[in-house]
Amino acid sequence: MRRRTFLAASTATATAAFLPPAALAQAGNPLLEPWRGPFGGVPAFDKVRVADLKPALEAAMAEELREIDAIAGAGAAPTFANTLEALEKTGEALDRVRTVYGVWTGTLSTPEVRAIDKEMSPRMAAHGDAILQNARLFERIDAVYRQRGSLKLTPEQDRVLWLRWNSFVRNGAKLSPQAKARVAEINKELAQAFTAFSQNLLHDETERDLFLGAGDLAGLPADVRAGMAAQAQGKGRPGEFVIVNTRSSVDPVLTYAERRDLREKVWKTFYSRGDNGDAYDNNRLISRILKLRAERAKLFGYPTHAHWRLADNSMAETPDAAMALMMRVWPAAVARVKEEVAEMQAIADKEGAGIRIAPWDYRFYAEKVRVARYDLDMNAVKPYLQLEKLREGMFWAAGQLYGFSFHPVTVPVQHPDVRVWEVKRGARHVGLWYFDPYARAGKRSGAWMNAYRPQHRLGAAATTTIVSNNSNFVKGPPGAPVLISWDDAETMFHEFGHALHGLNSNVTYPSVSGTRVFRDYVEFPSMVNESWLRTPEVLNRFALHHETGQPIPADLVAKIEKAATFRQGFDVTEFLASALIDMKLHLAGDADIDPDAFERAELAKLGMPAELPMRHRTPQFGHVFSSDGYSAGYYSYLWAEVIALDAVEAFREAPGGLYDKGVAQRLHDNVMSVGNAIHPRDGYRKFRGRDPDVKAYLKDKGFPTG
Repeated sequence: MRRRTFLAASTATATAAFLPPAALAQAGNPLLEPWRGPFGGVPAFDKVRVADLKPALEAAMAEELREIDAIAGAGAAPTFANTLEALEKTGEALDRVRTVYGVWTGTLSTPEVRAIDKEMSPRMAAHGDAILQNARLFERIDAVYRQRGSLKLTPEQDRVLWLRWNSFVRNGAKLSPQAKARVAEINKELAQAFTAFSQNLLHDETERDLFLGAGDLAGLPADVRAGMAAQAQGKGRPGEFVIVNTRSSVDPVLTYAERRDLREKVWKTFYSRGDNGDAYDNNRLISRILKLRAERAKLFGYPTHAHWRLADNSMAETPDAAMALMMRVWPAAVARVKEEVAEMQAIADKEGAGIRIAPWDYRFYAEKVRVARYDLDMNAVKPYLQLEKLREGMFWAAGQLYGFSFHPVTVPVQHPDVRVWEVKRGARHVGLWYFDPYARAGKRSGAWMNAYRPQHRLGAAATTTIVSNNSNFVKGPPGAPVLISWDDAETMFHEFGHALHGLNSNVTYPSVSGTRVFRDYVEFPSMVNESWLRTPEVLNRFALHHETGQPIPADLVAKIEKAATFRQGFDVTEFLASALIDMKLHLAGDADIDPDAFERAELAKLGMPAELPMRHRTPQFGHVFSSDGYSAGYYSYLWAEVIALDAVEAFREAPGGLYDKGVAQRLHDNVMSVGNAIHPRDGYRKFRGRDPDVKAYLKDKGFPTG
């Protein structure tokens, strides 16, 4: 997910030498033109040239600095309108350019794009610092803030004022000139390190393919083989099969491949990304990132980066609170892993495998346990999970809950795989939803949501949102349905929940729109949305066999429900291990850290089971080291899931169950539509009538609730 912040860069960049956006657009750079066309304008993806990216970024940054200088140097006394509201209107050109820039660096990366990213990321970081450290601008913001009690602001305006003031203060607005200069240097170096980390990881994901012959594929389902064959053909190796070094390609092999040596090789290749001791190794970068973050936190007046990240910027508020939540869950998760491993080992022994369960065996033998205990083979489920039918199911559920309808439209797109829908509520246009579902070279791994444009009501006409969902499903042969796993189906609904958060937004100011909320709250609406996949209303209509068209049998659905807590030890432990290491790394202050050694030592202290890894090992932990986004904040997925499952309980307690109109309306009014216009804590209390309770989470995982 991306959110617009003051990313900005040094005023020392000779901005006067750059053409203003209008002039540069006239000179042939379409990225600087306002978006035109239907729906309030759409990105002109069909006109993008890589060569335009750098000059467009330069010109748009220069334009924003001119806008900022005009506000900072205004002669009139500072007011909410001429300072805070004026700030909300700045940077529109840069927002447009950065949308395109993000699409290309994230999904259409080439050596040329990566070179531009490497050059421009530190300059954009410096651009942000030039704004956050603008003393005259902060004086005006601070003057309005000090008068806030007498200004008769609306609740949303009061929230915008506090968030903006707090952002400046948290990022050093009150520091000495020398300290500000050092912060700017740190941010610039961090931006360079983040880009290098991401590019190293992309290299190891795109350059470490494993090609196989037909004789190597024992145990793999037919659709997985077909996808591997199609990808190999696309890479110029017809007649072969390829395992790409990304999670969506690797997980099916670890789950079903009968050759243990193949599973081991695939596992080691995947979990050594960024950790191969070569030119693309990330360990030294991580050490430097940690040092820089620790130094910056001390300049800001905080003991560690973790304290800075959570203070006034999270629901947890302190690292101690986040650690306490994680450690409440950790012992139960580890205990469950031991039970799961014992069951798997018993099956391996009965088969005469002559092995001890290793990390590359976990998924494979877990499936055997699932079959033995629940009579549930997930291969029997997959034929009912067609990508396109599930997309229709997401649309249908969103209609039931929020009154949305989705209508395919033709607008410029960045790649032929991308499709677009207009979203309406009744006859009213709400926004656009872009869907980019398939893996390809130059696209980062995983699944995520982007907001191309936030909803807001500033200006002569209301601005509607444009959101996108991005995945990495393996595209099969032409015309064949794409079948996905149950886990992938849940991920689809999850990411669509982020899109719904943006589409439901109904605020005045763009800085508090949609998903622009605290990091440990942003995942809450998306996790809630996962729940509708399991409902009979969705499964009976949209989980249809790709050959017969028949809905998934009721007895198979019952088995899925019965097995709902299956493998939760693995799932929770691999996540929590990553979250705990993230927090521990950022609580270590300015200590010299060898990431590999630190990871091993701290996992040993925690009693990490040897049979599984962290979900994201440190050298490949993009959430934490490709930006500041989730640093000291990966725990937020746990906190968000606690809130989400507590919210789902509100539906279960209501007469209409998961489709109860009254609860859906409360969720819309107090969570989905308000963005960050009110404090998330207050919004949740209005929705639920109380603070969230962790018991629903523990119950969902099958862990003790006492």
